[in-house]
Amino acid sequence: MRTTLIAVVAGALSLPAFVMAADASPHAFTGNAGLVSNYVFRGISQSGGKAALQGGFDYAHASGLYAGTWASNVNWVTDNYGGTGLPSASNSLEIDVYGGYKGAITDDVGFDVGLITYNYPGSNTTVGGTFLKPDTTEVYGALSWKWLTVKYSHSTTALFGWGKTSGALNKTSGSGYLEINGAFDLGDGWGINAHVGDQKIKGNGPASYTDYKLGVSKDAGYGVFGLAVTGSSSNGSCTAGAPTNAAVDVYCWGTAPGKSAYDAGKSAVVLSFSKAF
Repeated sequence: MRTTLIAVVAGALSLPAFVMAADASPHAFTGNAGLVSNYVFRGISQSGGKAALQGGFDYAHASGLYAGTWASNVNWVTDNYGGTGLPSASNSLEIDVYGGYKGAITDDVGFDVGLITYNYPGSNTTVGGTFLKPDTTEVYGALSWKWLTVKYSHSTTALFGWGKTSGALNKTSGSGYLEINGAFDLGDGWGINAHVGDQKIKGNGPASYTDYKLGVSKDAGYGVFGLAVTGSSSNGSCTAGAPTNAAVDVYCWGTAPGKSAYDAGKSAVVLSFSKAF
C-alpha cells in the first residue's frame, strides 16, 4: 500500500507543524489496447496470418489479488469447422477471463498463481462426435527472478478442442505448457524479449510441439511498438499446400469448405502496437 506524507505548517512560529498520512486506494484499474499484424499464441497463429485487434481490462489489489479480461479477433475455429454442418462452429472472437494472486518472496524473486479461461463464443456445441468445443480452462503457476520468468500452465478441460488420437471425444485435459520468458530493459524505452515454450497435449503426440519468440520493443511515450520473430516445431503442417495427413498436418488451418490452407505453426514476423491506459 502506498502512503503519501503531507506536511502542513499552520500559522507561524507559535503554531506547530504536523504531518498527516493519507493512504492511497488499494485498488488499481488499468486497460490496454493493441493491434498486431498476426495473432500468434504459443507459436501458433490464431488469426491465419491476418491482423488482429486486441484489448483488455485489469484489476489489481494491493494484497496481490488480481483479475482481468482480454479479447482478440480470431478465425481458426471457423477456418476449420465453419460450413461443415456444425451449428456452433462459427466464431470470430476469443475472450479470456483470468484471476490469481502474485507476490514477492525476496527483493528479486516473485511468484504468480492463478486460473484462466479461454472462451470462443458461438463454438460451444459438440456434434456427432467430431467436434470438441475449443473453450479451455487452465491453472498456472510462475516464478520470476529479476528479468527471467518460468511458468507452467495445466489444462483442466480439453485443450483448445484437441482430442486424443484414440478418439475425438477423448478429452485432452491434463495437457501442459512449460515456458521460459526473458525481458531485458536496454534503457531509453528500448527492450528485448525472448521466449521458448513446450506444449504437451495429453494423448496426442502429433499435436505436441515446441515454440520460440525473439522480439524488440520501443516505448514511444504514446504507446509501445514491437517487432518479433516467432516459430514452432510444427512448421510444415500443410504438406502439398493442403491438410492431407492427420499425423503431420495438425496445425494446417483451412479444412472447412471454401477455406484456403494455412500453416499456422510456420515462422512469422509480427509487428505490434499497444497502448496502456
